[in-house]
Amino acid sequence: MKKIRIATLSVVATVVLAWAVPAMAAHSRTAGTTVTVVGTEFHFALSKTSVPHGAVTFKFTNKGALPHDFSINGKKTPVINPKASATLTVTFAKAGSYPYLCTVPGHAAGGMKGTLKVT
Repeated sequence: MKKIRIATLSVVATVVLAWAVPAMAAHSRTAGTTVTVVGTEFHFALSKTSVPHGAVTFKFTNKGALPHDFSINGKKTPVINPKASATLTVTFAKAGSYPYLCTVPGHAAGGMKGTLKVT
């Protein structure tokens, strides 16, 4: 009788682990990605130029002397004064290339633009 209980518990433990490990791995994939964005005249520097699809948090800091914002996938930060920061979270539903830019007139034309690759 004791051997049957031990065998049953072993089977149950194996089933629980077989279910839990992939579930935990899926959770870590969907936890999101953070990208640090530094804006100056007239340039953006991103800590990552390629990210997995899903939620991405952009931490934008304006290290320039002029006000700037950061816009991607239809969302944007407010215009940020020099030495200030803002956070923007965007969900990318599918892979692709997503342009980003500063929407202050003339800044994108001056070089404040680029493309983020989403895999």
